[in-house]
Amino acid sequence: MTQSVAVEDPDVGEIGESDVHDILRNDRRRMVLEQVAATSDAVTARELSEEIAARETGSDPPPRDARRSVYISLHQNHLPKLDDLDVVDYDDQTKAVRPGPNASTVGVHMADVPGEGRPAVAHYGALAAAGAALVVAAAVDAPLVGEFTPAAWAIVGFAAIATTATYQTHRRRHRHRQSLAHQLEG
Repeated sequence: MTQSVAVEDPDVGEIGESDVHDILRNDRRRMVLEQVAATSDAVTARELSEEIAARETGSDPPPRDARRSVYISLHQNHLPKLDDLDVVDYDDQTKAVRPGPNASTVGVHMADVPGEGRPAVAHYGALAAAGAALVVAAAVDAPLVGEFTPAAWAIVGFAAIATTATYQTHRRRHRHRQSLAHQLEG
């Protein structure tokens, strides 16, 4: 069952949940939304292509062929798709890109998309595995680790997981307050 999100403007179509997922599944479309949200003015397709190519190649300035490739994909594919879904307003003549009426709807979901680095599940798994290894090492009286009891290492492992969870929760709340959705509403 696909849900749709209603918008207040009758000229703007509803954006379906599958459309939101399709948008967020693509790195370049996510980067377009991040860049559009980061400025109060319109951003041009050329500026977007330079920033995205720099991020993709890790070079600043990015190679000309990378900028050209990104520009073509934005102009021919990504920006028209985002414009059709009213996520951005893309002027094909001036190449200006601004947030569209459905931008904040998509922006709300962007916080749920894994960014750079390890996802939280992998991080917690690694902490749990390290804690378990320390407990086992202490149980067999391994050098250095055996200086403490397995129970002490278990407490250290649980404390590390709890501290990480607390930090992640605080970070999510902070990001939510300054979320992309709020930036895109302007």
